[in-house]
Amino acid sequence: MTTNLTKEILIQYAELQEEVKDTRKKIESLENQITRMEEEGAVIDCVKGGAGGIQNFKVTGFPYPKYSRTKSLLYSRKSILETLELESLETINAAEEFIASLADARMRRLLNLKYIEDLSWIQVARRMGGKATPDSVRMEVKRYFDK
Repeated sequence: MTTNLTKEILIQYAELQEEVKDTRKKIESLENQITRMEEEGAVIDCVKGGAGGIQNFKVTGFPYPKYSRTKSLLYSRKSILETLELESLETINAAEEFIASLADARMRRLLNLKYIEDLSWIQVARRMGGKATPDSVRMEVKRYFDK
């Protein structure tokens, strides 16, 4: 596996994790909308009509079209989430296999902290300890991928 390809896998994994989080938030929002519709039940609206448009009528009903669209969107998003989670698992397996294959223990730690645990460079430097700074660990990883 080439170094550039491996770097792309590590970056792709981090992006997939964010995409999974975003999709979960969208699913939660849709579930909340559906719950609200079910709890509120019928909606009531007043319309004018009749003789010369001066009579008021109260219309009551459940918003089935909106409810149905929201449910369909929810099922679609859940399907997308399953696909993303499967892709994420495949990508993390490839990333972890690459990291485990490295001879340099320090680089294994750096890559694991940054890409698998998704820490910031500041957090990576703190976890590495010693005289590590955010810039020094970032440059160390950059130099590794550049060679």
